[in-house]
Amino acid sequence: MSAVLGPERPQVVSHIQQALSYTVFDCKWVPRSARLLCLGSAARGTGVLQLYELHGARLELLREIKKPKPIKCGTFGATSLQQRYLATGDFDGNLNIWNLEAPEIPVYSVKGHKEIINSIDGVGGLGIGEGAPEIVTGSRDGTVKVWDPRQNDTPVANMESAQGDSKRDCWTVAFGNAYNQEERVVCAGYDNGDIKLFDLKTMSVRWETNIKNGVCSVEFDRKDINMNKLVATSLEGKFHVFDMKTQHPTKGFASVSEKAQKSTIWQVRHLPQNRDIFMTSGGSGSLHLWKYEYPAQRSKKDSEGIEMGVAGSLSLLQNVTLSTQPISSLDWSPDKKGLCVCGAFDQTVRVLIVTKLNKI
Repeated sequence: MSAVLGPERPQVVSHIQQALSYTVFDCKWVPRSARLLCLGSAARGTGVLQLYELHGARLELLREIKKPKPIKCGTFGATSLQQRYLATGDFDGNLNIWNLEAPEIPVYSVKGHKEIINSIDGVGGLGIGEGAPEIVTGSRDGTVKVWDPRQNDTPVANMESAQGDSKRDCWTVAFGNAYNQEERVVCAGYDNGDIKLFDLKTMSVRWETNIKNGVCSVEFDRKDINMNKLVATSLEGKFHVFDMKTQHPTKGFASVSEKAQKSTIWQVRHLPQNRDIFMTSGGSGSLHLWKYEYPAQRSKKDSEGIEMGVAGSLSLLQNVTLSTQPISSLDWSPDKKGLCVCGAFDQTVRVLIVTKLNKI
């Protein structure tokens, strides 16, 4: 790992801090707007959804919606830019889709899992990724399910442990490889360190590995291109970047790993405007900004003449500690480069500005 020094180094500036009266589990920018959402759990075990608008150096609360069950995660990824419907997963295993203009009753609702939905992702909406608008959910019940909101009640894919195998808690899911109408994959990370890549075209496990620690977050650098890179973060402060361009039949994908800190790395999020820059959020209340550098050649032949990938290297661009509690959620603005929101267990949401991203 190398660190980028000097005047060109990006700075992470805490622009706004907003105290909340509940535990925030996820925060999201509303696409094509200066608005953001905070999702979480009130003290008495009910769900909270708050919509804020950015006004200069302050956040104005536009709407607060109470729900029966705490909300764990959300995504706009399977909706159109015109609708901007929010899909959420809650502590009771429900997948709901909300029209934020009329959020009293969900526009789509299904009891998706027997236990809490830990993670959710969407693709095919917002003009990102080819193919049908789909949502993937990962749950403590061990299953990963893909939903098409145009079809009622039944998932279009259901990935679960083989009969007789013990069920693992799925902590994180992400879509990728959605570059045409046919191709699409889901990556899932589990509490025992397993990472599985499901190919939705062939309905099979395309690749699996184990990183020896619970997998907290996985994300492809972009969803709508041929698989390029995947980042997986873990419980013990380590993260791995897999080069997904070349898959070796036995060795899988080349990877580089980095021990960023001693505590859990809760989330990874790639900068929408530059897929080689990403931010990780930590259990120590810190954020680390990274850049991936490609090797001179991304593949080579092994001793038997079979193509295998070559991993690149990582540069630490900046790190900052914002909170005494874990930063559990993170989202870049898709519209304004360098604008970021994060939620922490100190019951605070922070709007950040990351400078000088054009210089690196």
